[in-house]
Amino acid sequence: MDASCEQALVCPAPAKLNLFLHIVGRRADGYHLLQTLFRFVDHADTLTFRVRTDGRIERSGDLPGLPPQQDLTVRAARLLREASATHAGVTIVLDKHLPLGGGVGGGSSDAATTLIALNRLWGLKWTRSRLQELALQLGADVPVFVFGRNAFAEGVGERLHAVELPPAWYVVLAPQLAVSTAEVFSDPDLTRDSTPIRIASFSAGAGRNDLEAVVCRRYPVVARHLEWLRQHAPAAMTGSGACVFAAFDSESAALDVFQRRPQGMQGFVARGLDRHPLWEWLE
Repeated sequence: MDASCEQALVCPAPAKLNLFLHIVGRRADGYHLLQTLFRFVDHADTLTFRVRTDGRIERSGDLPGLPPQQDLTVRAARLLREASATHAGVTIVLDKHLPLGGGVGGGSSDAATTLIALNRLWGLKWTRSRLQELALQLGADVPVFVFGRNAFAEGVGERLHAVELPPAWYVVLAPQLAVSTAEVFSDPDLTRDSTPIRIASFSAGAGRNDLEAVVCRRYPVVARHLEWLRQHAPAAMTGSGACVFAAFDSESAALDVFQRRPQGMQGFVARGLDRHPLWEWLE
């Protein structure tokens, strides 16, 4: 180990699914107003953090398609160091399991885990709410991972209300492509006027994903994955894609469907979580 590195911490960065996603309007600055239901699942990236005594922030190792200067973990570490005025540094090792551009929140979750872990390693003792405010500067999906609970979200995704969801297992299929979120949200055919719903009016399976039609038109392979999965259960796309998912009552039922997928279809089976694995690290 580098002599400049001291303590080490290994942490998960779990995926999320959007059980529904409605676009209910658009702000004057161009940001879309959403209503969505976030569900954490136990499929995750793994991050290792080693505190540095020389004050440098580095990511160790090459990741195809994710240069360090674009990595949200590096940006999150730099943002927290600047906001907290600490002189500590860190080396970050990212073991990537979540697909890039898949709509399961991989980059956002990595960033949130970085904030939570460094808050602990650097001894900052920031509260959850303070860290959530900082997280929003990194992206609309980052705050929910700091929030740490399955949540009904409004606004651009930053207004969060904790919800209790029933146990479930999910088959998640991951087409091997990265969907451009910016292109999907700028598509002229995107529905932007869904009627807002109240938090009490949905169930875990209610709603739809307003981005799905646009993504399926732009990326026919996503439509093919959805078509196959819908032969076995109600299915939807998560986030801006490309991943699609279906819920099952048991692990065995989910595995049975997953094992019957056509050759070449990739993905995973995951259990729904009640809380983020690092929930207890924040007050």
